[in-house]
Amino acid sequence: MTLIVGLTGGIGSGKSYVGKIFEEYGVPIYISDERAKQLMNKTEVVKAVQAIFSENVIVDGKLDRSKIREIVFKDANLLEQLNKVIHPLVRKDFVDWVEQHKESPFILKESAILFENGLEKDCDYIILITAPEELRIKRVMKRDNVDEENIREIINVQMKDEDKIRKSDYVIVNSDDNFIKKEVLSVVKALNLKNNSI
Repeated sequence: MTLIVGLTGGIGSGKSYVGKIFEEYGVPIYISDERAKQLMNKTEVVKAVQAIFSENVIVDGKLDRSKIREIVFKDANLLEQLNKVIHPLVRKDFVDWVEQHKESPFILKESAILFENGLEKDCDYIILITAPEELRIKRVMKRDNVDEENIREIINVQMKDEDKIRKSDYVIVNSDDNFIKKEVLSVVKALNLKNNSI
C-alpha cells in the first residue's frame, strides 16, 4: 500500500525546494498548486470560475489568477465559492495521480494550506517545513519581488507554525543547506520503514 504523506509549510519556508530533494531520492511529489493551475486552464473550468465573479477575471482566454487572488483575499464568500469549484477537481486529479504511482512506498502531496483546507485527514503522515520568519520574508521578497508588508499580511492569515507542529509527524527546519539533505534522507528512511511495517 502506498502511504500518502502531506508536505506543507508557510510562505517562504522552502517546501518546494525540500520537495525537490525528496524527488532526488525517488519520491513522487504531487504539487497541488501546480496541478490546480493546469486544471484552471481548462475551458469548462474557466467558464465555471468566471460565473462566480461579477467582474471579468479572464485575460486571453485564461483566468487572471493574481486578480482572482486579490478579490477573494478580501471576500471570504467568493473564496468559498471558488474552492467549491476547484477543490473537487484537484481531489479527483490527485486520486488518479496516486493510482499512477501505486508502486511507490509513499508519495508526497505538497500543499501550502494543507491544514487550512482540512486535507491532513486524507494523509497517513504529515511533514512540516519550517524556517525562521525573517529568513522566510527575505526569501519571498527576493523570489516574488514584493514588499515586506505584503508578505507579513500573508503570514498573518496562515496558520501559525506552532499549531502546525502539533499536528505534524515530521518537522524539517529549512535554514541550513548543509543539513537539509540529511534531514530529508532520515525522513525518507523512516517512512520507508513505516510502509514496510504495514
